[in-house]
Amino acid sequence: MTRKENVDVVWSGTWVAERLGVGLRGDEQLPALLGLALRRNPKRAHLLVSNVLGKHVPQAPSVVYDAGHGLGERVRKLLGDEEAARAVVLGYAETATGLGHSVADGVALAPYLHSTRRPVDGVERAGGFEESHSHATSHLLLPEDPDLLAGEGPLILVDDEFSTGNTVLNTIRDLHERYPRDRYVIVALVDMRAEQDRARLESFATEIGARVDLVSLASGTVSLPEGVLEKGQALVAQYEPPTGEAPQTPEGPAGRVRRVELEWPAGVPDGGRHGFTPEHRDRLDAEAPAMAHRIAQALDLPSATAAEDGAAARPRPRILVLGFEELMYAPLRLGTALERIADADVRYSTTTRSPVLAVDDPGYAIRTRLVFPAHDDPADGPGERYAYNVAGGGFDAVVAVVDSVADTTRLHAPDGLLAQLAAHTPHVVLAVVPSYIPHIPNTPHTPGRASMLPEPLRGPAFSSYAADEVGWLLQDLSDAELEAPTEEREEAIQSGGAHYAESLPVEYQPSAEYQQLFKAALDTSAARIARAVGTVTETVLAEVPLRRGRRGTDPHPRPVLVSLARAGTPVGVLMRRWAQHRHGIDLPHYAVSIVRGRGIDANALRWLQQHHDPADVVFVDGWTGKGAITRELAAAVAEFEGFDPEIAVLADPGGCVRTYGTREDFLIPSACLNSTVSGLISRTVLRSDLVGPDDFHGAKFYRELADADVSNHFLDTVAAHFDEVAVAVDAEAKELLAADRAPTWEGWAAVERISEEYGIHDVNLVKPGVGETTRVLLRRVPWKILAKRGAGADLDHVRLLAQHRGVPVEEVDELPYTCVGLIHPQYTRGATGADGKAVTTP
Repeated sequence: MTRKENVDVVWSGTWVAERLGVGLRGDEQLPALLGLALRRNPKRAHLLVSNVLGKHVPQAPSVVYDAGHGLGERVRKLLGDEEAARAVVLGYAETATGLGHSVADGVALAPYLHSTRRPVDGVERAGGFEESHSHATSHLLLPEDPDLLAGEGPLILVDDEFSTGNTVLNTIRDLHERYPRDRYVIVALVDMRAEQDRARLESFATEIGARVDLVSLASGTVSLPEGVLEKGQALVAQYEPPTGEAPQTPEGPAGRVRRVELEWPAGVPDGGRHGFTPEHRDRLDAEAPAMAHRIAQALDLPSATAAEDGAAARPRPRILVLGFEELMYAPLRLGTALERIADADVRYSTTTRSPVLAVDDPGYAIRTRLVFPAHDDPADGPGERYAYNVAGGGFDAVVAVVDSVADTTRLHAPDGLLAQLAAHTPHVVLAVVPSYIPHIPNTPHTPGRASMLPEPLRGPAFSSYAADEVGWLLQDLSDAELEAPTEEREEAIQSGGAHYAESLPVEYQPSAEYQQLFKAALDTSAARIARAVGTVTETVLAEVPLRRGRRGTDPHPRPVLVSLARAGTPVGVLMRRWAQHRHGIDLPHYAVSIVRGRGIDANALRWLQQHHDPADVVFVDGWTGKGAITRELAAAVAEFEGFDPEIAVLADPGGCVRTYGTREDFLIPSACLNSTVSGLISRTVLRSDLVGPDDFHGAKFYRELADADVSNHFLDTVAAHFDEVAVAVDAEAKELLAADRAPTWEGWAAVERISEEYGIHDVNLVKPGVGETTRVLLRRVPWKILAKRGAGADLDHVRLLAQHRGVPVEEVDELPYTCVGLIHPQYTRGATGADGKAVTTP
């Protein structure tokens, strides 16, 4: 199919009609509304394909929305405002979820609910029914408000087509027994019932003593000759590829996949699975233009205003907004908003569970199909999913809209939806709508359950990293006053009056001399870091599929990188870049908080459990010191099923882990600075007045330090050496995978010895390794620095910082680390502050 063909010349039901003798009789607009196709279904071979539903056939979003909205306006007029305000609108999954929601918008006064095939833990069923001819038959009703369907007002049932009436009868029968009422309104795009079906509905209405009205755009019947099911199945067998799905031929180089942050309004559900009120619609109406603008910016679309002002003539870009199965309404509203603000030819459709034969003929409704694995962990298990009429559609970009439950590794897999789309369009933009988690009344908070968790924060709204580099499972505390002078923090921490995670040190601003030292250190060590990044990433990529043992259920197990904020985050980004550069795979990457003495952010782990298989999670950190965080993590994840407590680190001088890039203690330049090398993000904060039981830990985004930010310069400099170290990495990774890498805990033993020898008697005040020593000089009140005798350039920045802080550097022999930082064991005022200058006190 090409975009130049005039598909309106031939009715899109011609191919089926000629071969099976299937035809439409009725209103003259039926051929414009419907085409025909064949599907793999043992109950019904033919499929009525709507041209205004937005499921199988890409259509202008405004056409799709207006069709449903107009039907809703007719229903409101039929009922009158008083009855409309007492009504509930119910749509059918998956095909009519968006249509039903549009009808509800037209009614305007009534809440909306759609059935679902996705069970949700803790939500009580308010009903259920079967759809006899559907590919997937079971429907659940899961309203957040258990009384939503209990009222006596009219129930408005919305489906795309009203064919036999069986689905509607099953629904009314089930609900009428629980919540009897005296009026029902059935809404459909087309009423295709035979005469006997009409009579059956009238008889049923009399039986239950209720009035049943019907509103549709058009009506008619489908003529089905004898033996049509068998003939249809034979045609499907004839035209189906003989050995599975025939791959679509890409139209050019694979397109780029990017992520756009929608900033979906908090508290607004992603759809009607658990209910959607008129108040929700008002909030979405207000926010939709801004979200569409973010999509337009990501695609660099010309504005509609520019077109009106007579901008230079150029072809209008053709954009497809592609929804996801039951998630039809949110992408539809994004599409209608995009139509209004952008000078673009916008189309809308969604993916589907239904297997339909594709035939590239102008007289057939389904010209092409893309096949990909389910990516939302469906209750009925893994299986194929489809996107129709996308390949060959001539789209310049596709905006794939999914809910966060479906933003999984399978979505990003080499055979996943995003890769399939990228083979057929130059640009793919992923927009994730947070999956709404309903509040369950009278359910206390428990360690195993959190309330609705927000989506990860992403740049540029939070951090200077690109949106697809990392998702921060944190809350933004940028407006909170958290910084305290280093002296005050140290006194409070050592006296037991406060935990180090309850405040933040004043961000150290490096001098010009120190900044030059960082740049020189980066230039010197970039290749060495790249080599360690490659080695640890290759080790992780090799081990995760083997240690998971899940190839029977997931053909593409791959790591989900979870860095320990913030030192681990630059390393996680670099590991993600290595996997993308060397293997062409996009690894999901998140950053979470872990606090010594208080454990990892439990809500972050719950979010990961909801969105990924915990067996795929690999925790990432920058380096090990004495191994305290390693032990902290192991204790924390023991309460959560499925997570592996192993940490992958760039450098493991302490011998604390078995997955590492190197065990040498050398300068990692990201340790030289604070937020300005970590995406402008602070240390994480855990304080009871700011972080509630259902909140992520917090952090600040130091936007005001943007001029000093070298976060992306650090990443780009290291990544520029990936190719030159590739051969060495392959050899080192192969050697490591075959070696005994059991932790030796050599570092912990050394720390205990140093603690006793220097009379400190507290291992928490001994910070081994170049990275930890640098942190002591930047954040704490240092006492002295122990340096291995003969250590060279790796300690230049340590010596400079120590000079600024007035801290002695003592050279020692037989030190297993390049250096060790000692925090003052009996803190007294008069030490230097975080800015490197003496603190004057009254």
